[in-house]
Amino acid sequence: MLDRRNFIRNTGLVLAGSLFPLTDIFGNPSKKLNVCLVGLGNYSSTVLAPALQRTKYCKLTGIVTGTPSKIPRWQKRYGISDKNVYNYETMHRIADNPDIDVIYIVVPTGLHAKYAIRAANAGKHVWCEKPMAKTEAECQAIIDACAKNKVKLSIGYRMQHEPNTRTVIDWAASKPYGKIKTVRAEIGYNVTNPARTWRLDSALGGGTMYDLGVYALNAARYTTGEEPVSVTAKQMTTRPKIFNETDETTHFTLEFPSGAIAHGKTSVGKSMHELYVDCENGWYTLAPFSMYGGVQGKASDGKLLNIHIENQQARQMDDDALSIINNTPVMVPGEEGIKDIRIVEAIYKAAKNRSKISL
Repeated sequence: MLDRRNFIRNTGLVLAGSLFPLTDIFGNPSKKLNVCLVGLGNYSSTVLAPALQRTKYCKLTGIVTGTPSKIPRWQKRYGISDKNVYNYETMHRIADNPDIDVIYIVVPTGLHAKYAIRAANAGKHVWCEKPMAKTEAECQAIIDACAKNKVKLSIGYRMQHEPNTRTVIDWAASKPYGKIKTVRAEIGYNVTNPARTWRLDSALGGGTMYDLGVYALNAARYTTGEEPVSVTAKQMTTRPKIFNETDETTHFTLEFPSGAIAHGKTSVGKSMHELYVDCENGWYTLAPFSMYGGVQGKASDGKLLNIHIENQQARQMDDDALSIINNTPVMVPGEEGIKDIRIVEAIYKAAKNRSKISL
């Protein structure tokens, strides 16, 4: 029979094991989640796959691709077995594969819903790249599918995992510089010769607001800690022959319940990369605020925001993996993704109608 001391000690060990991943004698996690990437385009091949090699709690074990010629290279580089290779028509068979725990959707935005729902129906946890989908209805369909199949859903907003950004998110609640008055969030690149990819295809979810502007929009929301009540917007292009389906530049203004105003701008005709927050008793900024590395900033009192991490995507995927291993809430759930897309749709409507849209 256990005495009281042993009972407490043993119970504590059980509780600890349920909250933190078990490790071996060297401190390495004994459980890693097996991840399958869906779509082997640039972001998967040059960013996510290398980042997975730097995670603590993830392992790349599967791929889904519509390009057979890519398969040998991926298998050789990452040791992916034949039974873990799928195309889009056979992807549903992952349901019978115990070597895959998570399916990460990295296809064009307009296809996110189709394959995220297919992943959920396979009974696997779903990581969906941002933006979550093209429409609010598609976002809701993904959320519903994951709930029905009792799998976790995380949206790939890497910035919400980045430590300097986490400080800005915390300041939305603590307000160390007083009430927030205005937010300026700008992201853009001077793309002189845009390639004819899906990003210029409206049907596939292309458009600068979807691709880049969602960073500025999400930043306005997490910086204020509020949901906007109205939006106005305008869109323009200097190259109408190229941007005949999608926006080249979008300006939007959000009004929040507290009275704070956010001015957002995104473009592929101008380079810019700053988040600036003006408060009653000071200001703070991140510049750049959403690049893959080098995020840094400062505040009016001299405080520096300069915590460095080696790889944002590795941090993001480890955080998401831990939520699955420990069965805790994910940091960026589907409900976060759908809020942005609801506003993105309103931005396009406001720009088209040249009117203020209530949210």
